[in-house]
Amino acid sequence: MTENGLFSISEFAKYARTTRDTLLHYDRIDLLPPVSRRENNYRYYSANQLLSVSVIRSLQQLGMSLEEIRELKNNRTPELSEEVLAQQIVEIDAKIDEWNRARKLLHTLRKMIRSVKNIDDSKVVICQLPAEAIILGDLNDYSGERMFYDAFLDFYQKMSSENESLDLNYPVWAIHSEDNIRQGIFYEPDRFFFYNPDGCDKKPASLYAVCYKRCGYGDTRDLYDKFISYIDDNGYEICGYIYEEYPLNETCVGDFDNYVLRVMAPIRKKT
Repeated sequence: MTENGLFSISEFAKYARTTRDTLLHYDRIDLLPPVSRRENNYRYYSANQLLSVSVIRSLQQLGMSLEEIRELKNNRTPELSEEVLAQQIVEIDAKIDEWNRARKLLHTLRKMIRSVKNIDDSKVVICQLPAEAIILGDLNDYSGERMFYDAFLDFYQKMSSENESLDLNYPVWAIHSEDNIRQGIFYEPDRFFFYNPDGCDKKPASLYAVCYKRCGYGDTRDLYDKFISYIDDNGYEICGYIYEEYPLNETCVGDFDNYVLRVMAPIRKKT
């Protein structure tokens, strides 16, 4: 520091947590010139300019270009500055919402992957499971010649039209009625659903029968045969929808035949 309290460019860069080259660039574009330039052309900065560097860096992080920041600096008034800052707050809030949605999605995907570690796909498991928040679609329409993909498209269109802010990036899975499964109707689910922490519907807390199979989409018949036989043979009855999902899918497995199918249904002992 000089006798009059000024910093050399290298010293100032250190305290401002930036680089000498950055300060030279700010000077060249007249964004932050030094307060003093000596005969040897050395640049000197004041402590008061530390706040200016902080503001420039913050506005850059919010997406403003150096040209826009310089324009604000050269034409600054309290009113203009307040207007610009208010707009940046709006953009920050939008980014926070976007990142929060992305964070929830990633947590959900990670939870699904972790839920099938060390699974035994050779048997049906009976376990108590907690309630989970889901987004549940309406009953699917298979009238006329409508098929699975018609109902699937209806689900997406309805979800999108009812709530434009709803995140539709979650994997969508199927819900079957017991009657359809017992009749061998495996490819026309009654409804679609996806897990979502903000979902207003619930997959209920209950005692569940759960089984797994390593396979691609749609290869479900033998799994359901084993699943239903186990429930019947062990004195249980199904007391709700049957949930079908692939916790390991194309997002984390390269081999189609090694996806993991999970089927689960709330059950109770027959009286």
